[in-house]
Amino acid sequence: MDDHGPPAPKVLPFPSQVIYNRVGKCGSRTVVLLLRILAEKHKFNLVSSDIHNKTRLTKHEQVELMKNISTFPQPFLYTRHVHFLNFTRFRMEQPVYINIIRDPISRFLSNYFFRRFGDWRGEQNHLIRTPRMKDNERYLDINVCILENFPECSNPRLFYIVPYFCGQHPQCREPGVWALERAKQNAMENFLLVGILEELEDVLLLLERLLPHYFSDVLNIYHSPAFWKMGNLTGTVKKHMPTLEALQVLYRRMRYEYDFYNFIRDQFHLAKKKIGLKLTHPSSARKPDFLQELALRTNDPLDEDDKDEEDDTVLEDAHNWLVQP
Repeated sequence: MDDHGPPAPKVLPFPSQVIYNRVGKCGSRTVVLLLRILAEKHKFNLVSSDIHNKTRLTKHEQVELMKNISTFPQPFLYTRHVHFLNFTRFRMEQPVYINIIRDPISRFLSNYFFRRFGDWRGEQNHLIRTPRMKDNERYLDINVCILENFPECSNPRLFYIVPYFCGQHPQCREPGVWALERAKQNAMENFLLVGILEELEDVLLLLERLLPHYFSDVLNIYHSPAFWKMGNLTGTVKKHMPTLEALQVLYRRMRYEYDFYNFIRDQFHLAKKKIGLKLTHPSSARKPDFLQELALRTNDPLDEDDKDEEDDTVLEDAHNWLVQP
């Protein structure tokens, strides 16, 4: 002890507890790469879970995880593929949530081919992730998977994004209005921001405005050549577009996913408008993004200038097909 007494407590920024319960194949690896750089730059505690395949937890597992998260030194940002956790249900302080989602069919296609063929980080990456997948499954034509109603290409497996926001209730896993409305309510009440991958730069800009102590200077890092050298290795390989018939079937099966995606996009555009950002694609607010361009990589937003004429023709035909009565 000295004459000045104990040191003054550290003044923490608000919020000082942030959870990014990242949705699979929605650009999260790119964002985590950015967060690693930002954590070192801004001296916050980044805790990135290495558990990738357990999004649904028992009540005991929920409590243990929430208690563990609550002990992290603040300010912290915790990230994991996990469905929404309601801390207040167990009388714990609720952290602030952030997330990013993506056009549902684009997300599904990215995941389908990633599980089979990995990304540009290594030719054998997919074999490590799915060692038990047999060749007849690995090389299953996506159109056959969809049109013949294989489990991977039908519900409830297609009901993927909504449960991340609905939460841990068993009914959150069932495609329906209950889960959809609960997901919307949680997105409005517990998430500071839910962005869309198709407008990733604007998502990063809003995060910088809303959480400067975490995301300050994020756009400069994102645009740096050194970052893109790393980020471009996360693109899924061997992706290709299903037939128009298969796209139509997928679109019908994923109606709740699209309802939620459109809701989130509207809210995100409203947030952009409030800070004076122009809408990127205001005239196409209700057209599925996969009809504008199916993203061939998961780490960057869709770019209208990257399309070739053949893709334009196919996607226009797809739109005409889907809007048929």
